[in-house]
Amino acid sequence: MKLSEIKKILGRLETIAFQLPNGELVPSHFHVTEIGKVTKHFIDCGGTVRHEEVVNFQLWDANDYNHRLHPEKLVHIINLSDKTLDLGDLEIEVEYQGLTIQKFGLDFDGKNFLLATKKTDCLAKDNCGIPKEKTKVKLSDLANEPCCSEDGNCC
Repeated sequence: MKLSEIKKILGRLETIAFQLPNGELVPSHFHVTEIGKVTKHFIDCGGTVRHEEVVNFQLWDANDYNHRLHPEKLVHIINLSDKTLDLGDLEIEVEYQGLTIQKFGLDFDGKNFLLATKKTDCLAKDNCGIPKEKTKVKLSDLANEPCCSEDGNCC
């Protein structure tokens, strides 16, 4: 989800809820303790220099159970952060404390913001020897295919 999308959604909401991938909700007394621009400048295993930027939200819950962050307050925090840090319309990444700091993508299901799992990947599969995944075909699906091509080549 991009920054512009969350601002539009927040404008329609009365309350904010974040849902973890396991279905549990982040406690409703959470804080957004940081909003920042994270820049990653790196070289992949194939030798390509890359540059990525995301807007990072850090969610945190403490023992102040009466705290509730309202949508208009989060929009205010986002706008202040954007004005100060020139965030642009980048993708949002969310940090939340599990057993360790976890990073999530962000989606919305019409009611809750969904913390979506992220996975590592090789960005240079074509340069570092990772074979392309072969298409799996069921032999029963081939029974309906003609065995010979129009040019006379037969299997």
